[in-house]
Amino acid sequence: WALHLKNVTVSLSGQYECSFATYPFGTKAAKIQLVVKAEEEQHYVKEVWLNQTLEIPCLEDTTSEDLSNYPLKWLVGENGRQEELVTKEPSCPAVYKNGSTLDRQRVHLGLNNALKIFPTKIMDDGRVFSCHVLYHPERVQKSSTTVRVFGK
Repeated sequence: WALHLKNVTVSLSGQYECSFATYPFGTKAAKIQLVVKAEEEQHYVKEVWLNQTLEIPCLEDTTSEDLSNYPLKWLVGENGRQEELVTKEPSCPAVYKNGSTLDRQRVHLGLNNALKIFPTKIMDDGRVFSCHVLYHPERVQKSSTTVRVFGK
């Protein structure tokens, strides 16, 4: 026995009960509390040395297999502006945005959907890189990472 919910929204949060009659034992019942979260965002800070490789995972506790079925995009934010770097649709190659403030040759999407930047430059300091995964039109999970670049 299963309850299938479609077009899930926050308003569907609550307690659900399943009960059915059995013979000869009588009624059986089970309850479950459903919590529907809207947009969820996690914040991180990554420190890296100048001219080294910076690798930022898309979502820290999610495997690449979990992400491969959903569209995702990487953005970079600076001075109140956000710019798309890379978009990835399921079963398609990554699309790199040409108008990026980062050099196209420095940015790559890893096999695990991590963003790789090499070499890091002093201008990367303070930038916020964010990964957005679209699980459902009403369910987006975001991870943003502020970069701190240190010189040697």
